[in-house]
Amino acid sequence: MKKLLILSVIMALIQSVSAQTLKAIKYADGAQELNGLVTSNAGKNLPGVLILPAWMGIDDEAKTAALELEKQGYIAFVADIYGKGNIPTDFGSAAKIATQFKTDFQLYQKRISLALEQLKASGAQSTKIAVIGYCFGGTGALETARAGFDVAGIVSIHGGLAKAPERPNIPIKTKVLVENPAEDKGVTKEIYDQLVQEMKDGKADWQIITYANCGHTFTNPTSKEYNEVMAKRAWKHTLLFLDELLK
Repeated sequence: MKKLLILSVIMALIQSVSAQTLKAIKYADGAQELNGLVTSNAGKNLPGVLILPAWMGIDDEAKTAALELEKQGYIAFVADIYGKGNIPTDFGSAAKIATQFKTDFQLYQKRISLALEQLKASGAQSTKIAVIGYCFGGTGALETARAGFDVAGIVSIHGGLAKAPERPNIPIKTKVLVENPAEDKGVTKEIYDQLVQEMKDGKADWQIITYANCGHTFTNPTSKEYNEVMAKRAWKHTLLFLDELLK
């Protein structure tokens, strides 16, 4: 009897681990093949979260976030922004292609829109969708708001906050959470103040949380700037925000 009980526990653990997988999804932007990932609870008519990865493309941080969001009852889809054949191999190539998308923000917005459609096609409730992004993906989360996409909210996690000065400030209808590391050298006071003004001009429902003693990639465990305490706080803030919007 004891052996049967132990065996049943082991089997339950195996099933739990096997359920926590990500399925590859192929989609396209014209001739450009894109390869995203979706959680194993796809098709279950649940709230959805689109994850926009950092500048190296789909990485472990984005995958881990997707699996954690699945545990919280969300269908999560990790977007492929760059596409097959364009995945960076080093920081230099990542900086180059990320800059291209930041400059051509309309193409970035289009790739986000295509990923949102994949999230919906995976069973996510169309009226209960949010977007989170890391680093370059954090910029993408803000571009989601600027594009006026029909999502409940966005979370920009140590994202680039700047917008080209010639772009006008427009109404922001989605709720905005910016998780900003205090020591991010890429976010100057001028850039920070411009984002605040953009949110005010857009009459947005917005908030910025600043995390002390944190460099740019403070949530990524593989980064030298990783701050475990602040990373855990930021994730709790993300979940609280999503829970308010989607549940």
